[in-house]
Amino acid sequence: MSQLSRRTVLLSTAAVLAAPGAVCAQVLSHPGDVEWHYYGGDQANRRYSPLDQINAANFNSLEVAWRFKPDSLGARPEYQYEATPLMIGGRLFTTAGSRRDVVSLDAKTGEVLWLHRYDEGERGRQAPRQLSGHGVSYWTDGKEERILFVTPGYRLIALDANTGQRIPGFGDGGIVDLRLNDDQDIDLVHADIGLHSTPIVARDVVIVGAAHDSGNVPKSHVNVKGYARGFDVRTGKRLWIFHTIPLKGEFGYDSWLVPGQAEKSGNQGVWAQVSVDEELGLAYLPVELGTGDYNGQYRAGPALFGESIVAVDIQTGVRRWHYQTVHHGLWDRDIPCAPILCDIPHNGKIVKALAQPTKQAFLYVLDRVTGKPVWPIPEVKVEKGNVPGEWYSPTQPIPSKPPGYDIQGVSLNDLIDFTPALHAEAVKLVSNWKIGPIYTPPVLSTENGPLGTLVAPGINGGTNWPGGCYDPESHILYVYSQTGVGSIGMIPNPGQSLSDSDFDYLHGTVGTIPRQNPPSGSSEREAAFARSAPQPVDTMPRRSTALTVQGLPLLKPPYGRITAIDLSRGDIAWQIAHGETPDSIKRHPALKGLAIPRTGRPGILGPTVTKSLVICGESGFFTTPNGARGAMLRAYDKKTGEEKGAVYMPAPQTGSPMTYLLDGRQYIVVAIGGGSYSAELLAFRLPHA
Repeated sequence: MSQLSRRTVLLSTAAVLAAPGAVCAQVLSHPGDVEWHYYGGDQANRRYSPLDQINAANFNSLEVAWRFKPDSLGARPEYQYEATPLMIGGRLFTTAGSRRDVVSLDAKTGEVLWLHRYDEGERGRQAPRQLSGHGVSYWTDGKEERILFVTPGYRLIALDANTGQRIPGFGDGGIVDLRLNDDQDIDLVHADIGLHSTPIVARDVVIVGAAHDSGNVPKSHVNVKGYARGFDVRTGKRLWIFHTIPLKGEFGYDSWLVPGQAEKSGNQGVWAQVSVDEELGLAYLPVELGTGDYNGQYRAGPALFGESIVAVDIQTGVRRWHYQTVHHGLWDRDIPCAPILCDIPHNGKIVKALAQPTKQAFLYVLDRVTGKPVWPIPEVKVEKGNVPGEWYSPTQPIPSKPPGYDIQGVSLNDLIDFTPALHAEAVKLVSNWKIGPIYTPPVLSTENGPLGTLVAPGINGGTNWPGGCYDPESHILYVYSQTGVGSIGMIPNPGQSLSDSDFDYLHGTVGTIPRQNPPSGSSEREAAFARSAPQPVDTMPRRSTALTVQGLPLLKPPYGRITAIDLSRGDIAWQIAHGETPDSIKRHPALKGLAIPRTGRPGILGPTVTKSLVICGESGFFTTPNGARGAMLRAYDKKTGEEKGAVYMPAPQTGSPMTYLLDGRQYIVVAIGGGSYSAELLAFRLPHA
């Protein structure tokens, strides 16, 4: 059997059995079942369910119905399991394991019905976006059912939903190679292109984005471009391509002010989830920055469609409108998550709106028909930086409503203040850095100061890829964000022999050598940390570059929060700290004897909303009162934010929760993992009456 062979095999939850063959164990749905058909619940990515069997009165009674541990899928266990399963016809469908296999599970018991395994060999091992990804997509014409997903090596595969067998008439034996037919030459094994997010299907078109390496010191300003494409769901034929970096003669090309830069620059992919409105015939593409995240020396100008929401025709890919959330970004504020489509009351009428959470903790609310802001978003003058050769936008769009939902920018008032002494220490620390409001530019890092610019939210946001959820009954959007601080300093490139990059200036701190390549054998998550950690040299300044005060976070809590935003008014309805106070804060000697309210915990999380509850797991571990290490799945009253219940999980949430009703019983399923606890799907339900 070749490396690129595919096997559908019978599984138990403990081990992969050797016998090949498909198990056609389709489970039929019953009247009254409530399913979950899309990664985000629906095509609008609202992550909403009308279910209320699990409610405030009984949430604490939840028990584990079943669990699925994919340790044996792939060459090594996975610890960052980001998938959200689908539930259709009594079956769950999801990706799982470090190779990104696809499994179908009995939604009542967790028993494996079939497994699709596809080993990409060296191409998979070299992929920039590895592990299980965010899941799969589903399509049916009422007769045939298909599951679609993108492999780590950037192939689109279509499977029979009942058997896990590849669809012979789709592409080449069920596979479309996404590194081909992309209007550019792409290395089939080593190219910097892949995808974690799921494709989305609308009007029989499969829409696929692109992602790249997550390092913040790019090797080159010349890179693969992250175009978006649409494919026929039946045949796999390419129907259209949208050039996220415009070609000469296309709309947006003139926003690249230096000739030739649009042709050479790369990235600018659609790595987040795409949302669609089939009635309007529009798909909404959240586009990231061009190369690189903090240095725009080779993408002068607004450089469309960087950090923009682009509405395209589902069936042709033709641009209908765009809105740029950041002009010539220098802060890595890529649009990280799915736009949420919602119909909201505004000025006496219902507006077909789009609400976009962001890393910078602004919610951009647009008319999704026209792209015009629902509330004014004025262009506000911002400071210019001092990096030679950099281009700076004189203004940035700042929403007038809703207000920012996390700390934005850094001021002395934002610093830790548990005690006057800690605050004074924080003030002294930040004197080594440049601070200011949001969109304060990165600056050259110098030994005499500043070492760089402090930014908040931190580099990962704010809100990241899990995004938010929306309640169509109350018109309230719920979003998790983490409060943290990051630093962006720029230094001259010491030379490619040291930095492995051809940029003139790099993200780093004076006295360090930013490093691109991770140590060999690192996991993708470890590699990301390695890339972001500057390497010291002999000229390292004596001042500390750590952004903590005696090991405590530099900024005030809450460190993780859930915000409810009323889209009928454009105001914040409530905001609460989400997550138990970390053990490191509870036990810190400088805080001994102080009454510290719950601080929440930072992380990358997404909530789900039901008829009465907002449900979200915690990030990170803490020690429960009975001494167990783990995290909680928490439920809040969606109207007030009051906590109504919490159940224990042995590890933190890593994938956003979903819920369904099967045979009269409601389930909540969530992916967990982290630390020494490998990936797992946990399914909760109420005990039998």
